[in-house]
Amino acid sequence: MIETSDVGEIRLLRLAHGRASALDIELVEALREAIDTAAADEAGAIVLTGTGHIFCAGVDLFRVADGGESYVRDYIPAFKSLMFALFTVPRPLVVAANGHALAGGAVLVAAGDYRLMAAGEGRFGYTELLVGVPFPPEALEIIRFATPPERLPAMLYTGATFPAEEALAIGLVDEVAAPPHFMDRALGVAEKLSRVSHAAFAETKRHLRAPALDAMRRYESEFGRSVLDTWRSRETHAQIRAYLDSAVRKR
Repeated sequence: MIETSDVGEIRLLRLAHGRASALDIELVEALREAIDTAAADEAGAIVLTGTGHIFCAGVDLFRVADGGESYVRDYIPAFKSLMFALFTVPRPLVVAANGHALAGGAVLVAAGDYRLMAAGEGRFGYTELLVGVPFPPEALEIIRFATPPERLPAMLYTGATFPAEEALAIGLVDEVAAPPHFMDRALGVAEKLSRVSHAAFAETKRHLRAPALDAMRRYESEFGRSVLDTWRSRETHAQIRAYLDSAVRKR
């Protein structure tokens, strides 16, 4: 589910959960635990990547549709916990999207301190509204933090996706690297960041992200209940099933 290894002082976390590493509750909880463990182990930096041609296709919609209200009731708090863990981990977090990074998968990228994407067929985008689900406040604030403000509304409302070079051009990722050198580059960036004073990095990161974290907590109290109710509703689950049926037919 999470392949974990150490390259020198770098903790490498690789999503390996089915073909698309869709974020079901088991993967969400495993990733949060892996991030917390890396911080507790005082890894010099963390690299998060995937397997195959897909980094992460976002929330496992099949599990949401099949599990219904009871599944969502457990899933949303676990997802929120992961968002805070990713966004606040005191060590440098390099996210290396080896392929498609969509919806919740794109949010994982946005949480990184440095965001790489592999050149090739992979696309990047926030497609939640196409499915018919709202963004949890925590995820939306991470997106807001990492996205040029002039691009944000249209991206979210249309659910547009972008190839790697275009994602770089509009500021959604920091670098695009060719696959033969992709992981070497990700590890190289992580190694460079790991040489920065750990205390100085953590303090700077905490200050830099404080406004977004304040907003995450504030908007959770204001909108968290309505977002959860929408995710739990039968109407939303029907919309998800219709979206999945349409996606399957297109294949």
